[in-house]
Amino acid sequence: MTGPKGGYYKADLGEPHKFDPTFRGPVHSRGCTDVLCCVIFVIVILGYIVLGTVAWMHGDPRKVVYPTDSYGQFCGQQGTPNANKAILFYFNILQCANPTVLINLQCPTTQLCVSKCPDRFATYIDMQYNYRRNKSYWDYYKQFCKPGFNNPDKPVSQVLRDEDCPSMIVPSRPFLQRCFPDFITRNGTLTVANKTSFKDGHGQIRSVIDLRDAANGITSLLDAKEVGVKIFEDYASSWFWILIGLVISMLVSLIFILLLRFTAGVLFWMVIFGVIAAVGYGIWHCYWEYSSLKGKPDSDVTISDIGFQTDFRVYLQLSQTWLIFMISLAVIEAIIILVLIFLRNRVRIAIALLKEGSKAIGCIMSTLFYPIITFLLLALCIAYWAVTAVFLASSGDAVYKVMSTLPDCKYTNLTCDPETFSQSNVTKLCPGSQCMFAFYGGESLYHRYIFVLQLCNLLVFLWLVNFTIALGQCTLAGAFASYYWALRKPADIPPCPLASSFGRALRYHTGSLAFGALILSIVQFIRIILEYLDHKLKGAHNAFTRFLLCCLKCCFWCLEHFIKFMNRNAYIMISIYGKNFCASARDAFFLLMRNVMRVAVLDKVTDFLLFLGKLLISGSVGVLAFFFFTRQIPVIQEEVPSLNYYWVPLLTVIFGSYMIAHGFFNVYAMCVDTLFLCFCEDLERNDGSPSKPYYMPPGLHRILNKTDQGGKKYSVS
Repeated sequence: MTGPKGGYYKADLGEPHKFDPTFRGPVHSRGCTDVLCCVIFVIVILGYIVLGTVAWMHGDPRKVVYPTDSYGQFCGQQGTPNANKAILFYFNILQCANPTVLINLQCPTTQLCVSKCPDRFATYIDMQYNYRRNKSYWDYYKQFCKPGFNNPDKPVSQVLRDEDCPSMIVPSRPFLQRCFPDFITRNGTLTVANKTSFKDGHGQIRSVIDLRDAANGITSLLDAKEVGVKIFEDYASSWFWILIGLVISMLVSLIFILLLRFTAGVLFWMVIFGVIAAVGYGIWHCYWEYSSLKGKPDSDVTISDIGFQTDFRVYLQLSQTWLIFMISLAVIEAIIILVLIFLRNRVRIAIALLKEGSKAIGCIMSTLFYPIITFLLLALCIAYWAVTAVFLASSGDAVYKVMSTLPDCKYTNLTCDPETFSQSNVTKLCPGSQCMFAFYGGESLYHRYIFVLQLCNLLVFLWLVNFTIALGQCTLAGAFASYYWALRKPADIPPCPLASSFGRALRYHTGSLAFGALILSIVQFIRIILEYLDHKLKGAHNAFTRFLLCCLKCCFWCLEHFIKFMNRNAYIMISIYGKNFCASARDAFFLLMRNVMRVAVLDKVTDFLLFLGKLLISGSVGVLAFFFFTRQIPVIQEEVPSLNYYWVPLLTVIFGSYMIAHGFFNVYAMCVDTLFLCFCEDLERNDGSPSKPYYMPPGLHRILNKTDQGGKKYSVS
């Protein structure tokens, strides 16, 4: 709260800074802050390296890449007898309850590596009967029997008891390197090789429905795989043009920011009215499409009636689609116009801040390329986390269990040793039982705590990611604060402000950045656990549990966003004054509370304007990509690749363009936030008199109606 003649009263929300004639921006004589947290952070990183090393020593990614047969051997691995047998075959797929069991390799039937899946219906009984006339029947069937078994005259009952060969084979095709029945729907009827029934090899006729129930969900997975293959083909044929689109968006973003240096006010008003005009055109176009489809047959079908379709053009033939688009755009248009009407004065001040931000970036152009460093560090963190997670997931040893066809065998599912199993009493008490590979696991201390180690891997990953982002925010804030607190710009700006700020952040404030990142990481970690619990309890009928989870998720979502906001401003204060995290967070909080109206309005209006800029860049590049991939640009029609789904490269270009624009504008947003906080500090430290001059630039000074002689101050709140 200001007193007469620029003096200060002690405020309830913290005490404003008194004038310091020696203050010239970011403090250079600093000491290390939050040393304890820095030490803990370094120890955790060393422990993370140890965890990755141990996981690398015990893990084997082949367990993830290759399927494993009943003898613990990998299918398709070079240098082994299964080198040319890359597909896993199930003796009796009817014993597999669902696809999850199949993928986890815990289906209670013998599993063998084969070079190809069966392409016909056959039973061992029929094969043995036909073998006497034509030996080719056995030559085909034996490739699905145990390796080394070559006795087609062995009695059927003994063959099935010992599981030397499958009782039946069905036409299949490989999916996830496993043989699954080749389901085809013909005229609404589910078939396999044009048949709706088959022999199961035990004298019974079974329906194809039984196969579907045993492999429940595989049909949709196969359809998803087919779509995935087509999407991959589209990427393979259009990657060059996608890259060109992303380069164009990068150039447009860079040109946009450079233009802001000279025409920030005009450009942002053009962006605002350009977005209003574009959304208005969208509303008119949607209404025109809706009106033209209104009377056409089949256009009144609802989206829920046709379900999910991979060809998006199907939805464009429905009047409901265009009605939804029109209503959505009308709501967006109304929000934009209302914001501009009621906050027009704030928009002027926000544009002044953006104009000053463009000048700051123009003086420190290297800040535009700092996001590349952040991207590389984040890529390193993600790669290390992913590799460690894979090695941890594949750290188990092969576990073998007794599998018996007898329902009353008491040894079923007990752990066994395949090397000594034949000499045990189990084979006598349970004839036909076998010691088969079940899954990867272990009973050692390391194997028992693999799940805990995975959670630790996730938590440290979140910590490193948030630390990387915090380092970038503190570095940029220090550079832009050097610009603001230079009385004569750009003459008083210190040399290499970005490099100096980066060095200060790493040398003195690693502990403070790690402290803030840890708080945020713990909240994010809890949110992930809540999402996991919510996913697990989706089928639960306990309304109170679902309500409680929903409330917790909402609370932690709000808490995460609040912590992100406070951390961002705390890092700015750290970059300026060099205090520890708690002191900086407290100073930032009280400073923001003393300027709560400016924070609530100006800051958000600025974010809104920057969002419109990102929207305009990604939207304009997206429109260009749409006309290109739909062959509506006559000059280069012949260059357009043939695509299954034109929306695949289109959405990729739009999303990529938005992320590129977000990267550039994120620097801009950090610049504006830093200048805004410095501006609030400037108002509290100085009164515009010759002894206490404002550091704010004249343009911002005029808009805020401030005088340079300590005269009357007009509130801008």
